[in-house]
Amino acid sequence: MAARFLPLIGFMLFGGVLADRFQRNRLVGGADMIGSFIAAVSAISLIAGFSSVWLLALMGALFGILNAIWWPAMSGVLPEIMPKEKLQEGNAVIGLMTNFGYIIGTLTGGILVATVGAGWGLLVDAITFFIAGVIVWFLPIMGRAKEKSPGILHDLIVGWKEFISRTWVITMVCAFALINMAFESMLSVLGPLNFSDPKTGPKEWSYNLAALSFGMLLAGVWVLKVKVKKPLRIAMVLVAISALWDFTLAFDLPLIFSILAGVISGISLEVFMVSWNTSLQSHVPEESYSRVSSYDTLGSFGIAPLGIVIAGPLAMHFGVNTILFVTGVTTLIAATLSLLVKSVRDLENP
Repeated sequence: MAARFLPLIGFMLFGGVLADRFQRNRLVGGADMIGSFIAAVSAISLIAGFSSVWLLALMGALFGILNAIWWPAMSGVLPEIMPKEKLQEGNAVIGLMTNFGYIIGTLTGGILVATVGAGWGLLVDAITFFIAGVIVWFLPIMGRAKEKSPGILHDLIVGWKEFISRTWVITMVCAFALINMAFESMLSVLGPLNFSDPKTGPKEWSYNLAALSFGMLLAGVWVLKVKVKKPLRIAMVLVAISALWDFTLAFDLPLIFSILAGVISGISLEVFMVSWNTSLQSHVPEESYSRVSSYDTLGSFGIAPLGIVIAGPLAMHFGVNTILFVTGVTTLIAATLSLLVKSVRDLENP
C-alpha cells in the first residue's frame, strides 16, 4: 500500500502539468491501458506461483505513478465534453456509476477470489482496466490548441497562483486535510477495530459499509435532480452532521444507530464530491484546471496516511472509543470552521 501511495503523492503535481498540456482523455485512457498490463503481471505472478512482496510493491509503485497522471486528467475530462450548466448532472451521473461499480466490483471480486483464486480475480480486474481505457481514449474530444509552455516549473507556479487566488479553495483544502485524515482513520482502522468480535464484528461492520454505499446512491439520485443555490454551504453542513457516524461508534450505541449514521455519512460524502467537483470545474479556468486539481488532491489527502498510521497505536493506548470520539470532533470542528468563510457559504455555480 505504501509503495503505491508514495509515488502517487510524489508525482501528483507533475500529473497536473501533463493534463493541462496534453489531451486529457488520451492520458486517462493510456494510463488505464498501461495499468491493465501492470495488474496483469501481478495476476500472472499469483497464478503461476512466483509472486513476492517485492514484486507486488514494484507493481504498486508503477500503478501509483499512473494514478498520479490519471487523477488530474480524469477530473478535467468532464468540462471538455459538457457545458458548465450541466456539470452538476454530469458529476452526479459519474458518482452514481462509480458507486454501482464499487458495489458490483466488490461482490464480483469476492466471488472470484473465493471460487477461482486471487490471481484470476486480479486478471479479470486487469481486463476491465483495459476496456475502460479504450472507452475513454476514443471519447469524441477534439482538444483545443495548447500554448507552448516555458517549462514544468513555470506551469507549476501558474497553477499555484490559480490555486491560492481563491479563498474558498484554500479553506476547503485545509478543512479536508483534517476531515480526510479523520475519515480514512475511521474507515480503515478504527471502524474494524470497533467491531473486533470474530463472530459478529465483520458482519456488523459490513452493514455499516453497506449503509455508507446506500447513502451515496441516495445522494447521487438527489443531486442529479436538484440544484441548490449555494452548494458548498449545504455540503459542509452535511459533512459536519456526518460526524454522527463516529459518535455512534464511540458511544457503542445499538447497531441500528450506526447504520443510520452510515447512510447520513454516505449522503454527505456524495453531495460534497459532486458539489466540489462542479464548483472547481465551473470557476477554475480550463487551461489550468488539472494543476489546481492536483494541488487540491495533494493538500486534501497529503496527511491522510499519517492518520491511518497513528490511529492503531493511539487506539491501543487510549482506547478505540476515545479515538473515534476524537475523529468525530475533528470532522465536526473542521467542517464548521469552513462555514465561517464567506466565500465558502456564498459560492454559486451556473
